[in-house]
Amino acid sequence: MKILVATDKPFAPVAVTMIREVVEKAGHTLALLEKYKTPQELHAAVADADAMIVRSDIVDADVIAAAPKLRIVVRAGAGYDNLDLNACTGANVVAMNTPGQNSNAVAELAFGMMVYSARGGFDGKSGSELMDKTLGIHAFGNVGRCMARIAAGFGMKIFAFDPFVDSKAIAEAGVTPVDTIEELYSKCQYVSLHIPANEKTKGSIGERLLSLMPQGAVLVNTARKEVINETELVALMEKRSDLKYLSDITPDNAEIFAQKFAGRYFFTPKKMGAQTEEANINAGVAAARQIVSFFATGDETFRVNKPR
Repeated sequence: MKILVATDKPFAPVAVTMIREVVEKAGHTLALLEKYKTPQELHAAVADADAMIVRSDIVDADVIAAAPKLRIVVRAGAGYDNLDLNACTGANVVAMNTPGQNSNAVAELAFGMMVYSARGGFDGKSGSELMDKTLGIHAFGNVGRCMARIAAGFGMKIFAFDPFVDSKAIAEAGVTPVDTIEELYSKCQYVSLHIPANEKTKGSIGERLLSLMPQGAVLVNTARKEVINETELVALMEKRSDLKYLSDITPDNAEIFAQKFAGRYFFTPKKMGAQTEEANINAGVAAARQIVSFFATGDETFRVNKPR
């Protein structure tokens, strides 16, 4: 089988080497398409591929249509909103992600931004500490659990809301579960977002929830920019000079933040939650192993689309 690694933002060379070892040991062939400039380049490369590994690359209906032999595509990472699941299902292509492989990297970045903000961007003036502050974890999945582990080391008071995780499991992780999302936001000075971007969550984080947060509130977003109602966030930050916003996704209205909220926001230049060598390797190798297992035994453990 031909397995294509198609990455506009390539894996680290060591990750490519390890992916190749997994693929070739199983008797398959690896092909690389890196730093491509146009969709047409991707269409040409995937034309004879049986499987494909991508990162944030868009796999839409046109890509699927250009790949008549494709049986499986794996997003090396947790979020998979770059995959057209309906197109995959329609073409009988299995779509997967690799949950948990970059969780620690994302959590560490979140805390890096939190410390940077608490210390005033290291501007030489007096800042504040994270110890004894309240942290609300919105969605207690793999990243949320890493957030809780790191927060415990900082001595924070940790709360979590996730209607899909049993409260007993949250408590066993040393975190206080809350029953409603409103309670989470009203209790916590820091709220860290780890929700997916879907029809229910897009634009869901806005004035209704953020206005509940106590004085000195900080919203941390390493999820997706689409979950933020940017218009309402800006309006609330104009009303509340204590509110800060930290994100590894630059919002569409970033110029407004630059004009109005100096010292109250921080954005990375591109989405960087998973941008570590370790996460790069983990996600890429996991994707390769999942493809090998799929071809060997039909394993669909991490499938995210519905069968046709």
